[in-house]
Amino acid sequence: MNFLIVLTAFVLMEGVAWSAHKFIMHGFLWVLHKDHHDHSNKGRTERNDFFFVLFAIPAIALMYAGAVRSFNFIFYIGLGITLYGMAYFFVHDILIHQRIRVFSNPGNPYLMAIRRAHKQHHKHLTKEHGECFGFLWVPLKYFKMYFSKSEIA
Repeated sequence: MNFLIVLTAFVLMEGVAWSAHKFIMHGFLWVLHKDHHDHSNKGRTERNDFFFVLFAIPAIALMYAGAVRSFNFIFYIGLGITLYGMAYFFVHDILIHQRIRVFSNPGNPYLMAIRRAHKQHHKHLTKEHGECFGFLWVPLKYFKMYFSKSEIA
């Protein structure tokens, strides 16, 4: 049962991440997210990295509250959120943006589709007219683009 709670929280986080990205990061907190699009900050960190802390707080609070109560379902919801955050870090910061230079050419059609969708998202330098706000779930056209090529080869 606990595994299902973790998995459900992880899957539901995609909707939370999409909404937060579209309405918060490209909304009233654009001031923190802007440097991620225009690359105005030349250092290794961006103001956008603050979102890591902001989004980790609920996960930590849930895990703490659930652990205090004998590891009840609240802990496992927090764990699912934490695992999603870890997946986000590895895919977004390492695979897509190459903050650590590994996996520069994944060759996997799914990972290439995620990369392409994110590239489409970044072609917009302003908070308006964005697309592809999701993280692990991207529009089908990007999957088709790479899956059809892999079937030919």
